[in-house]
This record gives sequence, C-alpha cells and structure tokens, in this order.
Amino acid sequence: MFGYIRPDLPYLYLKDDKLYKSLYCGICKGIGKTCSQRARLSLTYDVAFLSAVAHNIIGKDVEIKQKRCVAHPIVSRPMASVDDLTETLACVNVLLAYYKIQDDIIDGSGGRFKRTFVTRGYKRAKKKCPEIDNIIKESYNELRKLEKANDSMIDRVCEPFSDMLKKLSFIILGKDFSTEHTENLFYFIGKWIYLIDALDDYDKDIKKKCYNPLRAGFNAESAKQLIENNGKDIAIIFNDIVNNIAVAFNNIKFYFNKDLIGNILLRGIPQKTDEIIKGIIDGKK
Repeated sequence: MFGYIRPDLPYLYLKDDKLYKSLYCGICKGIGKTCSQRARLSLTYDVAFLSAVAHNIIGKDVEIKQKRCVAHPIVSRPMASVDDLTETLACVNVLLAYYKIQDDIIDGSGGRFKRTFVTRGYKRAKKKCPEIDNIIKESYNELRKLEKANDSMIDRVCEPFSDMLKKLSFIILGKDFSTEHTENLFYFIGKWIYLIDALDDYDKDIKKKCYNPLRAGFNAESAKQLIENNGKDIAIIFNDIVNNIAVAFNNIKFYFNKDLIGNILLRGIPQKTDEIIKGIIDGKK
C-alpha cells in the first residue's frame, strides 16, 4: 500500500478520529509484537483503514486503552489492543511493504537501505502468514510481467494488484464474512491505489524511464499533458472506480457505526484524486 487512503479530516467526527488513530497505534504495536520493532517503520494508515473495515465487518470489538510507547514516551495516547486480527493485519502491512520495496529496487528506484529495516520482520510475517505472502508475491510477479511487456491495456495491468486486495480480503475476513460486496470493495480499492500511484508518479516515472500504465495507455509526455489531452478519460476511469466502491460499501453489513469508513471511502478517496489532479494542473506536481 502507498499511503493514499486517508480521511477527509474536516468532515471526520472526533470519535472516529480517535478510533482511526487508535487502530493505527494498534497496528504499530502488532508489527512490533508479531514481526519486529524495526519493521514498525513500514507502518501505513492504509492498513489502519483495513483494520477499521475488518473489525467492523466481522463485528470484533476494538478495545482502546491509554498507553505510552517509544514514539510517545511522555504523554499517553489511546491505542487499540492487539488481537489476532490485528496481528494478521500487521503481517499484511510488513509483507506489502517488503514487496513494494523489492519492486522499487527492481525498477531502479532505490530501496536497498529501506529493505534492511523490514527483512527480519518480513521473514517472521512470512512464517506466520505464508498464504498471504504467496498471494502478494504472485501478484507482484504477474504485475512485473505485464509492466515488462509495456502493456497498454490499463484494466489488464490493474488486475494483479486489484485481485491481490480481493484475495487478501477473503483471508482477512474469512469465509463467514467475505461476500461478493466485500471482495468488490477491496478489488476496486486496489485498482484505485494502483492508478492513483501511477498518476501521482507520472512525471517521476518518465524521468526514471520506469513503466507507468497511464503513460502506456495514453502516451502523454507529461502529467500535465495527460490531463490536458485526456482529462475526460481519466475522470471516467476514476469516477467508475469511486462509483463501484460506493456500491460495494452500501451493500456491506457493518456491525458498528460506519461513519469512519464512509468518510474515507466516499469523501477521502475522491478528495485525494481531485487533489492530485489539481496539483498536476497547477504545476505543483
């Protein structure tokens, strides 16, 4: 995951902000307990979001306590207790981070130093969750084949990452709570993450001569040219993804209030998309 999944803060209730930050701390604690202390540096809010979704769909209570940690040694803060679901998601976080770093190294984007911080944690996460490791590894291998072939079919290139999130949702939620709608939710979140990262990194990928699915599909020489010449097509792609996310969200049963999840999916994701596009138009990218 790449850190793009964030809430729309001005419209986030205080109770949900507290829950979100508590889950973030819970994943951090879970990584330290399950993987390694150094691997905690790979922590992302994306997996805190997955924790909110998974706990809510399964109906598993989140126990929050005031605690201190290495990062916050003086003033205690609310932290979600580490349960078995959190431990699994901690492994997901580390495994995703490891394979993303590996992918960056292969692309020539650096990452060897970062890898030293997660290698030990990766080995522990792989041992605890071998099925999840296999899903992520196979997805990245398939993705690399398509990228190496400079595939210009955007939907086809998105498939490995989208399908990876879909398969992970089944593992995380289990057969009792996994449905067509939960799988669709994760699938389209995966598609959005892959494409928003491609849009955000468009100019950087051109400079480094790295594959970019949007460049392969539209052949624009810069991100600004991409938006100027193909803005309507880009809008259609992202609007379709957002609409599918909304449909899936509205058809999923949540055991707790779904304000936090709704804020992120229905407000945060469109907001982040608009922010990146506006940054490209204004020349701030």
